[in-house]
Amino acid sequence: MLEVSNATLHYGAAQALRGVSLKAGAGKITCVLGRNGVGKTSLMRSIVGHHRLTSGSVAFEGKALDRSAAYDRARSGIAFVPQGREIFPLLTVRENLESGFAPLKRADRNVPAHVFELFPVLKQMLGRRGGDLSGGQQQQLAIGRALVMRPKLLVLDEPTEGIQPSIIKDIGRAIRYLRDQAGIAVLLVEQYLDFCRELADEVNIMDRGQIVHTGPAEDLDRADVRKFLTV
Repeated sequence: MLEVSNATLHYGAAQALRGVSLKAGAGKITCVLGRNGVGKTSLMRSIVGHHRLTSGSVAFEGKALDRSAAYDRARSGIAFVPQGREIFPLLTVRENLESGFAPLKRADRNVPAHVFELFPVLKQMLGRRGGDLSGGQQQQLAIGRALVMRPKLLVLDEPTEGIQPSIIKDIGRAIRYLRDQAGIAVLLVEQYLDFCRELADEVNIMDRGQIVHTGPAEDLDRADVRKFLTV
């Protein structure tokens, strides 16, 4: 479904990505791990259209996206939950969810029932401002907003960062549901190894802007793989 080929990215003279190639298939969870500063977020933002690659390509469902703006990628079925959540703090939960209507046709502009089934707290807090929610509730809201878009590919950048364990379990259950029941392709950036080990169908390890290992989640137990994840 998603294929990144030989992607390079520069910020001025600094090179963030060095020939990265990656695939994410429908009905699978593909995890990207690595230490801080190795290019994980740069890769995700390049996939969703926030950064223009220096060279290489991004293709989705066989269509090249290299010249597509972020809003066109959203219309094609790519939804992004950024690191730090980036909800609208002064809008209500309902209004935040409805901001996901932007790429949809008018007939599809409603909140799918499974959003509230996965995250029932959102239904209880529809009238509350986003900024008044806890960090974990804001993360659920950010994921719910992305799901309103009916994505075929869901890109999540460190969804467990700063989140309490009980909500991490809720997020994990939601991601499994999206893979197993909805058949969505999930591309997940994470630093929490146990979370990835439990969820991932495939792991990709990044170091210094490159993919240095690709394999099943069980590889995270190997010493030659874990050396890229320890400080």
